[in-house]
Amino acid sequence: MVHGQGGFKFQNWAKTYGSSPELYFQPTSVEEIREILDMARQRNKRVKVVGGGHSPSDIACTDDFMIQMGKMNKVLKVDKEKQQVTVEGGIFLSDLNVELSKHGLALANLGAVSEVAAAGVIGTGTHNTGIKHGILPTQVVGLSLLTASGDILECSESINADIFQAARLHLGCLGVVLTVTFQCVPQFHLHEVTFPSTLTEVLNHLDDHLKRSQYFRFLWFPHSENVTVIYQDPTNKPPSSSANWFWDYAVGYYLLEFLLWISTFVPSLVCWINRFFFWLLFSSRVENINVSYKIFNYECRFKQHVQDWAIPIEKTKEALLELKAALENNPKMVAHYPVEVRFARADEIWLSPCFQRDSCYMNIIMYRPYGKNVPRLNYWLTYEGIMKKYGGRPHWAKAHSCTRKDFEKMYPAFPKFCSVRDKLDPTGMFLNTYLEKVFY
Repeated sequence: MVHGQGGFKFQNWAKTYGSSPELYFQPTSVEEIREILDMARQRNKRVKVVGGGHSPSDIACTDDFMIQMGKMNKVLKVDKEKQQVTVEGGIFLSDLNVELSKHGLALANLGAVSEVAAAGVIGTGTHNTGIKHGILPTQVVGLSLLTASGDILECSESINADIFQAARLHLGCLGVVLTVTFQCVPQFHLHEVTFPSTLTEVLNHLDDHLKRSQYFRFLWFPHSENVTVIYQDPTNKPPSSSANWFWDYAVGYYLLEFLLWISTFVPSLVCWINRFFFWLLFSSRVENINVSYKIFNYECRFKQHVQDWAIPIEKTKEALLELKAALENNPKMVAHYPVEVRFARADEIWLSPCFQRDSCYMNIIMYRPYGKNVPRLNYWLTYEGIMKKYGGRPHWAKAHSCTRKDFEKMYPAFPKFCSVRDKLDPTGMFLNTYLEKVFY
């Protein structure tokens, strides 16, 4: 008999959202998950599956039953010939990266954070950057799904193909993802070069930058023209680093947090802080070489609110210049650094923000120095307005104000996804408040 824990308080990583599930489970087998679903059915409860809890929204919250998949975290099979790995849904990418490197393999692309579960990463459409690379779910070649009725469905391009295109970005609403099979590549090192530029230069030569580096992104420092360009490319050179702990942590973390806290009393300081930190930390060229996942992953620093929308890549320049103009025309509206700009290849995954179009992701941020919330509503709404104007689609893991009406306009395959969801979960066992806004 599987036992659930009462009185558990769930909080996401940024401590911006939380809930108190009636029962909290950490199953160790498929049989135990089946028991939990049976119990939920009998008691008329909903079920939410959670991994690393990193999503900066309430997508993982529930007051009913919560299943934390951390104990189902094994590597089940490594196929060296096909360069594929099959893992349980609860494995953290941080553990998978290490396991893969023992077999001389790696994932071709990773997000900034690896303390996230395999099933969760694909469920929300996690992405990194690189116009030759899709979002992380595009690396999935197979998965198995335990549905509300207790059936296990194997899904791939050739078996249950429709469900596969829905389940590669599943939002946690189709069932419990038990296993995921990733297409890997031979292990590789990355050479990262970071150098200063200006917004005008980068936007005017965007195509050159995209061609010049396989994993290109840039950081814009609002209230200025300052930009940091980041190139990451495969290399055969041995690991080396010109980064510096003192500047990155003592200054980049502690001093920044203190100054941002002061700026909550004097908002006009933010413009100065953004310029000062660019000068202090980002005005010279820095190079790092390491094994791929150590370069892809970087420190998220402190707790934060974020928004991240994908727009058609050809709209990058107009949208960013419009955001810059909005900040210039409204001196009371402040924006923390950076606005992070990344790129991803088009795909065919039904609810992918990159569905059938090469995309630019524009990520805005407001830090919470010492846990203190900074007014952001104006900035948030201005940004969302610009993103919608240019045909944007929000990152599923991050907080946004969209409803079903918006998604029907944004996603040509939305009705297809809904019909798969209705078939697999007719009673809405896997819904929660966040998902009700999406589907109703």
